[in-house]
Parts: sequence; structure tokens; C-alpha cells
Amino acid sequence: MLVSGRGTNLAALLAAEAAGRLAPAEIAVVVSNRPGVRALEIAAAAGKPTELVDHKRFAGREPFERALLAALAAHQVEAVVTAGFMRVLTATFVAAYPLRIVNTHPALLPAFPGTDAPAQALAHGAKIAGVTVHFVDTGVDTGPIIAQRAVPVLPGDDAESLHHRIQIEEHRLLPAVVRALAQGRLVCEGRTVTIRPAPGADAADADADQLV
Repeated sequence: MLVSGRGTNLAALLAAEAAGRLAPAEIAVVVSNRPGVRALEIAAAAGKPTELVDHKRFAGREPFERALLAALAAHQVEAVVTAGFMRVLTATFVAAYPLRIVNTHPALLPAFPGTDAPAQALAHGAKIAGVTVHFVDTGVDTGPIIAQRAVPVLPGDDAESLHHRIQIEEHRLLPAVVRALAQGRLVCEGRTVTIRPAPGADAADADADQLV
């Protein structure tokens, strides 16, 4: 996992892993580009390896990403989750993990990409907000959409209350996507992502999987 801040999605994935809802995926390492963030504390408390690759110590994106890729390779990482990771990745990094980098965003993309998505939704008078989990490309929240969940905007909502309700769905959806990715169930053709059912799964399993 690549993180830059509070680690709420990291905590959700750790809880899913502890409950057996992430298998066969497991969190191999948590890497931050910022020192002293809460996400590193959460990872360490869970007994997960952590790495700090401070982007400010590098003279540009390319040397920073080389160090980032080296840290991931040292832990035999096979797929990457960016969760609150506040850096745009280059084509070199994305090519190292083709269709194996996923990100979560608190909006129904392609609406409201970038920062402060719940506030953007409120400023535009949106009636429905939500969360998107998508593959990462070289743009800002522009990769192929894997899964989404809608969250209604309620009377009296501010950015904080709306974001809180979005996070509830986000913390359900992201572990399900990570598990499906690890199971080889995500098929991307162009911009269309198909989620294959788990082998032997019935309708109840699909519903419990939070994806279908």
C-alpha cells in the first residue's frame, strides 16, 4: 500500500485481512512518501513492514519512483493499492504493475476528480455522491472504473458528514476489489472492467462480496 496520511483505508484492509476477507491477498508492506503520518503508525501496530520514501529527498519524480519501485521489489510486491497517496504516478511506475494498481476516490468518477471531492459535490448541488475504485493510470483519477457505490447527499450535509458516509462504503468496497484482483477476477478491455464471479459462487456469495 502507498499512503500519505491518516490510513483509514489501510485500517479497513487490515481489518478485512484479519477477518479472512482479503485472501489470497495479504498486505506485504506499507510505504509512505511523508514521514510521521498516522498510516505508518497503524501499519506498525498491526505488525506490517513499513518503508519511508520521502519524495522531498529526491530531485524529481523519476528518482523518487525508482526508489519506490525498489522498496516494493524488496518486499516482493505483486500489486499496489494507493490509498490517500498524494502523488501522481508516471508511466514508468504504472508500466511496472500493469492493471495491478488500484485507487479509491470519494466520488462517482468521472465526476469530481482530484482533491476535496465531497466538497466539490456539495458546491455543485449534487444529489448523489459516492465512491469509486479504479485502476490507476498516469492521470488524476482517470483510470478504468472497477466498482462504484452511490451515497445520497442529505439535507444539511457538509463536506465532513458526507465524506464520513462515503468512507463507510469505501471501506466495504476496497477490500472486495483487492480480493477480486488477487483472485484474478478483474478483466479490463479498454475502459470496461468486468468482475468475474468467484469460482463456485452463488448469488448470496456475490452479494456478500460487495461487488455485484
